[in-house]
Amino acid sequence: MSVSASVPVKNMTSQVSPGARPRSLARALSSSDSGAAALARLTLAAVMFPHGAQKLLGWFGGYGFAGTYGFLTQQTGLPALVAVLVIAIEFFAPLLLLLGLATRAAALGIGAVMVGAIATVHASQGFFMNWSGSQGGEGFEYHLLALGLVAVLLLQGGGRWSLDRRLSRS
Repeated sequence: MSVSASVPVKNMTSQVSPGARPRSLARALSSSDSGAAALARLTLAAVMFPHGAQKLLGWFGGYGFAGTYGFLTQQTGLPALVAVLVIAIEFFAPLLLLLGLATRAAALGIGAVMVGAIATVHASQGFFMNWSGSQGGEGFEYHLLALGLVAVLLLQGGGRWSLDRRLSRS
């Protein structure tokens, strides 16, 4: 007994027309119209940019690329590629967040850096930041706040006034 399928061949291939965005890209760019998501995006950008500028450019009392790279590879033992990625993510992801462009990818990168910072440096210092100068380093409470903002952006997208929202509607 022979069985034949009656599925048309056209259903077996991609039906993406020229100029149409693949579903995964449209989903990645999609965004709520939430003002709260926009506030989370802009807050995370404002908080992270100075840290990235310290690491890459030496602004705000930072050590610049060479000093940060040396610390990350020698003191924390990160591989060279990971150290470069940390510096690049902390500098460029906030710029993307400011524009609301590739919001989820930028937030995911920052989230990865925050988890890595907790795991490699800050967990051993406890929860609290070193406000009194009595600890050997900074705790991880700052990183948890950043991860909370990251979670909002991963769930909601860039929110109101983001380029992602504009691009996903066009």
